[in-house]
Amino acid sequence: MTAPWRDPGPLGTGSGRDPRLDVGVIGAGRVGSVLGAALARAGHVVVAATGVSSQSVARAGRLLPGVPLLPSSDVVGLAGLVLLAVPDDTLAGLVDGLTGTGAWRPGQIVVHTSGAHGLSVLQPAARSGALPMALHPVMTFTGRPEDLDRLSGVAFGVTAPTGADGSGQPDLRPVAEALVLEMGGEAVWVPDGARALYHVALVTGANHLVTLVNEAADLLRRAGVECPSRLLGPLLDAALDNALRLGDSGLTGPVSRGDAGTVATHLRVLQREAPDSVAAYVALARRTADRALAAGRLSPSQAEPLLDVLAAEGGRP
Repeated sequence: MTAPWRDPGPLGTGSGRDPRLDVGVIGAGRVGSVLGAALARAGHVVVAATGVSSQSVARAGRLLPGVPLLPSSDVVGLAGLVLLAVPDDTLAGLVDGLTGTGAWRPGQIVVHTSGAHGLSVLQPAARSGALPMALHPVMTFTGRPEDLDRLSGVAFGVTAPTGADGSGQPDLRPVAEALVLEMGGEAVWVPDGARALYHVALVTGANHLVTLVNEAADLLRRAGVECPSRLLGPLLDAALDNALRLGDSGLTGPVSRGDAGTVATHLRVLQREAPDSVAAYVALARRTADRALAAGRLSPSQAEPLLDVLAAEGGRP
């Protein structure tokens, strides 16, 4: 039996209505389970969730205790706020499939947590009268209880109808901002058409950083260093701080100095010891040189021999 939906009125507006929402979480993964728990901590009621894998079931048990795990259509039927926390490539198919079953209701809030998608992926639900918004937490998650505390002060990339954007939707920005604040975060507004670029930026900064750190650690182990983190921890902390505070003025190292001989030595040793790392080194060194030139950290005359070394290496079979 489907529980009645309570219309809460605009959240945070002091309307006098019950501000609690019945929340359904579709995707009790690392993100969905944590955000569902954050909404529950804020006073909302998580009425149902989906979870199929053993990891999702265990995660829901830790973070959403007592919440029944049901099929997606049943979750939507029980919820006034539906949180879609599924992989990017499955989001559109999920929304379309639920639309085909007639699951969406007018006035129902539908939130997805994808950084890559904007509002268009929710249009099938919106055409059924649902209220769409994108709330993407800019944080990595393990799906463990400590993730709840990490939400404090975290930025959320938020996209919501403005009421004057031609979508026919009301201004949902106050509702979106209220939900983010309740979860402990801070709303950062991202234009709908810029969602993909916004996501590229975050992936470049976070996911590629993990790859770079592990690549450096592997090379140190090849060099005989038993505990690479002892070397990399302080160095990378300082480098990240410099980059965030100083931008390209924080560049250091042989590429920013135009030390073509050092770079050539690096490439020779990588060819011998770690040939799979050569292409990445060349690509990153070229991009670093471009940025150093643009920032005036490297003069054209200093850059020429360096770029020649990189071009020669890049042209190898």
